[in-house]
Amino acid sequence: MRIGLMIGPERGRYADKVARLIADAVAAEDQGFCSIWVPQIPDDFDALTAVALMGQATRRVEIGTAVMPIQTRHPVAMAQQALATQAICEGRFILGLGPSHHWIVEDMLGLTYEKPARLIRDYVAALNVAFSGPGPFDIENSSFRIHSPIDVTDLAPTLILVAALAPLMLKVAGELASGTILWMADERAIGGHIVPNLAKAAENAGRPRPRVVAGIPVALCSDGDVDAARAWSNQVLGHAEYSPNYIRLLEHGDATDIGDLLAAGSEASILARLRSFRDAGVTDLAVRVLPWGTSRNERIASKQRTIDYLATLCPEL
Repeated sequence: MRIGLMIGPERGRYADKVARLIADAVAAEDQGFCSIWVPQIPDDFDALTAVALMGQATRRVEIGTAVMPIQTRHPVAMAQQALATQAICEGRFILGLGPSHHWIVEDMLGLTYEKPARLIRDYVAALNVAFSGPGPFDIENSSFRIHSPIDVTDLAPTLILVAALAPLMLKVAGELASGTILWMADERAIGGHIVPNLAKAAENAGRPRPRVVAGIPVALCSDGDVDAARAWSNQVLGHAEYSPNYIRLLEHGDATDIGDLLAAGSEASILARLRSFRDAGVTDLAVRVLPWGTSRNERIASKQRTIDYLATLCPEL
């Protein structure tokens, strides 16, 4: 199981963000992390732009989005930006995509959130054509009629991961993509639901073993502070569990909220929890470091201690 870091989900001043993104990416690479995963927060910096900045400043580390909502870009626009980003990253970019949630698509964007599984299937099928080359970007399906002159053939293949939670989405991720990237999935949900459905779809389609990238919050703290850290994670990272998509996923596992997913406590406690995700079938961890403390300085120190410890587990657990 490879270990990567989530970088960039913290809100803040745009004037400071570029320098912080670059510095964090360079530090992650220097410490030996295998990958960097950039969330697309609805009210924050554009994730693909962040990946391009990080890709230009690094040389080895894999960098992916976790994830881009497909409704904000037509497949042609997404293909153009993804291919440009891949050129900057020199083959290290992974495009994580998802159908988002009704409260983002309908309430924030004013778009229709209907048949998301069909839309993601049509969208990924279109991008596969755009990324495959040689030749123009031509495809017609139930969602898109595309006849574009995009013809890029000299780049490394751009892998696609789909944020897949339900059976139909996992089928798309297995048949048409390179795997899935997850949030709000515990060990039982991954081992009993995600991995079997995903692997079966990939096998039936004659595709390689799919990647399973699990987004997991981690906080290095004393074992006596674990309950407080879980409560803090529910405060700063919670509320996603109220989405119908996540509610259905939680029903496949034991977790009821983000606090239950938090790998917290001593080094031994964290290692045991991360190994349980590995044993459930996770191929890659996208760690969301949760700084824990009663003051800003304590949280800054906590974040660095957690990252330093995770770096000792790289490149593979």
